[in-house]
Amino acid sequence: MKILLLFIKRKELFVIIFSINTIVFCCAQNAELKIDASKVIQKLPTNMYGSCIEDVNHEIYGGLYDQKIFGESFEEPSSKIEFAGFSKYEGKWDTIDGGVSVQSWAGAKLISNTESFSEGSAEVDIKFTGVLGENAGLIFHVSNAGNGADNFNGYEISLLRNGKKLRLSKHRHNYTFLKEVDVTFNPYEWTKLKVEMKGSQILVYINQEATPAINYTDINSPVTYGSFGLRTWNADVSFKNLKAFNASDIITPYFKITTPSFISSQWDMVKKSTDNVVYAVDKENPYNGINSQSIQYIDGTSKAGIANLSLNRWGIAVNKNQVFEGRLYLRSKEFTGPVTVALQNADGTVTYASQTINNIKENWDKYPFTLTTNSSDAKARFVILIDTPGKIWVDQVVLMQTGEKQFMSLPLRADISNAMVNQGLNFLRYGGTMVNAPEYRFKKMIGDPDKRPPYTGHWNRYSTNGFGIEDFLKYCEKADFTAAFAINIEENAQDAADMIEYLNGEKTTKWGAKRAANGHPEPYNVKYIEIGNEEVLFEGDDLNTYMHYIERFNALYDAMHAKDSSIEFICSAWWRAGSPNMPVVFNAINGKASYWDYHPWADDANSGINIDKELTDMQSYFLNWDPNTTLKCAILEENGNLHNMQRALGHATTLNAVRRHADFLLTSCPANALQPYQQNDNGWDQGQIFFTPTQVWNMPPYYAQQMASRNHLPLLVSSGKIAGLDITATRSINGDTLAVHVVNLEGLVKLTHLSINGFNSSNSNITSYTLSGPLAAENTPSFPEKFKTIENNIDLQADSFNYSFPPYSYTILRFVAKQ
Repeated sequence: MKILLLFIKRKELFVIIFSINTIVFCCAQNAELKIDASKVIQKLPTNMYGSCIEDVNHEIYGGLYDQKIFGESFEEPSSKIEFAGFSKYEGKWDTIDGGVSVQSWAGAKLISNTESFSEGSAEVDIKFTGVLGENAGLIFHVSNAGNGADNFNGYEISLLRNGKKLRLSKHRHNYTFLKEVDVTFNPYEWTKLKVEMKGSQILVYINQEATPAINYTDINSPVTYGSFGLRTWNADVSFKNLKAFNASDIITPYFKITTPSFISSQWDMVKKSTDNVVYAVDKENPYNGINSQSIQYIDGTSKAGIANLSLNRWGIAVNKNQVFEGRLYLRSKEFTGPVTVALQNADGTVTYASQTINNIKENWDKYPFTLTTNSSDAKARFVILIDTPGKIWVDQVVLMQTGEKQFMSLPLRADISNAMVNQGLNFLRYGGTMVNAPEYRFKKMIGDPDKRPPYTGHWNRYSTNGFGIEDFLKYCEKADFTAAFAINIEENAQDAADMIEYLNGEKTTKWGAKRAANGHPEPYNVKYIEIGNEEVLFEGDDLNTYMHYIERFNALYDAMHAKDSSIEFICSAWWRAGSPNMPVVFNAINGKASYWDYHPWADDANSGINIDKELTDMQSYFLNWDPNTTLKCAILEENGNLHNMQRALGHATTLNAVRRHADFLLTSCPANALQPYQQNDNGWDQGQIFFTPTQVWNMPPYYAQQMASRNHLPLLVSSGKIAGLDITATRSINGDTLAVHVVNLEGLVKLTHLSINGFNSSNSNITSYTLSGPLAAENTPSFPEKFKTIENNIDLQADSFNYSFPPYSYTILRFVAKQ
């Protein structure tokens, strides 16, 4: 100890204290971890490395699906109403007497352009106008706003449409729930909502009550200044009497409409101010959907038309000598000139590729084109231009990459698709709340993609069917994923039967022949279909709603099972342990459904511990209700709001729980597989793979999944328990390989003594795979691999040894017997 004390004088105190602790702990207090590779507990699921995709944050339309045009069918209405003194971010807004209204939208915002202020207040009267919807209210201390529900900094105070709840949330280009309280108001009458800011203290009042309904102090990085505005979250709503009070002034905005623009809101006008050009979103005789875009050139001196910059107006990434292929549908009236399609820089001063299209017909026709770029630009735009008097209509515009930029000749981004393959996935689920949209129907997703009708989606009001169930199955086929998908419970039973014949029937059948005619002669051999998604979640524990689900499940099951008895069906009724409605559902589906979908929360590092308990309880319920049941569980969504190291540990502990319940589980699918960078429409900020138009990179949960998949061994063997560590061990069939999975849930190094029985580790090649970092750690475009798996070879010749597991880490120790 004297030597150590002398050493302290020469070195940093923190470093040497850590060294002293290490010596003492290592030599006298090591935790004991015993592995018995000879004791096999059970076989593991072959499909346990899953993921979930749905178009929740434009991860498909705008991401995986290689269509570069966002707003391809001009379904988005024109942004014809702008308000003086306000910035509008998405949504269809209009004026009412003394205020404004907005249609249901996932996070539409109207923000005052007044100067930011710190202490003060804001208030508004609010009334819900639709029979459906979720919430709406005030946003305050707002800054750095853009399109996308959570694309701003600030706070949100919202009334829930059910008339019973008041909610406070925070946004830093994400969503953080802060507090919710019970209130009583009539959603169809005017309700006054007021918020005061006093430093980091937030006071919220409803209907001029003297006592605040919410009194909350934000001690975690409070947002201390900004403007104010209005927001809806999937609700039709009206606002009036908007006011704000800063330290020295009362701000009373008036909703004055400025010059309207008659271009579908995902497109931009291209014209000089001196040119006489008339634009309109035309509902008469569209090619597809309910709208087309018209451009009438009256006179001028330059080309005029429309421009598209893809999702969020991020721009279209082009490389020099890159070939794009596209098509659009045109018709004309008194127009004889050419139409020019081109890729340009953002302001149109440089053209990278162009093609002229001649002889535009009076009736709709398809006009294909090819563009080969002469330069590179990460933020290019696509334009459609004319300079001859007359009128044209444009609809259903498609622009895609070619060659190696697409995944195995499918209309999918190769970089995103390959990242999913490299993650080691072997199971992919397509579905989620997107399937609950009333217009989500299989027969609208097949055949010519240009004729598939757009629909009102759950996450995106103007959704495309360009990528649907069949396109998903084609991807799984090429990527070698086992596929599962969900359907809407209101599907017509006959249509569901036709779907099975289309997907699995021989080409000699009526619908199998249609599949063959659409380019896929062989059956898809679909095995897993989920009937619905999270049914009876939002209605509460309501027997009548569960009974409706049972009715729909049975009708669809009967129709599909009659077509193909080999399909395994998945029940999506929301699991509520202990509810008297659960045995009712169980008795109705037992013997029909093979699996019951369970969606746990996986944000916490130790999520697997709770999931382990819930799976134990679920299996116990099933066997209690029917000791001979074959019904099992499928985790088709591990949900949360994080994509950082904490979420990675949550997934790693969930995988440990899956291993322990292998006899009861089909798979576990983290949600969501993909997410555009800084795109978060709805709070589900949980992508495993992030992307921009030019870049794809992986978040820590991705690496946790990849580590586990690459080190999969089929047999679970006996392993001990240590406080602060979550542990499982697996081995090969012939016993020549052993993998020990250890999740360190604590912020300290865990010094552990491992002893292995039933495996000769002293005659093995040993490799460690480690993912570690602070709980908030995540990767960025600038540092895309800052937190990833680190692989090391270990030189060891012993069956018993010490190992230090880093703080907040997932480690796999892989032992391979030497030949």
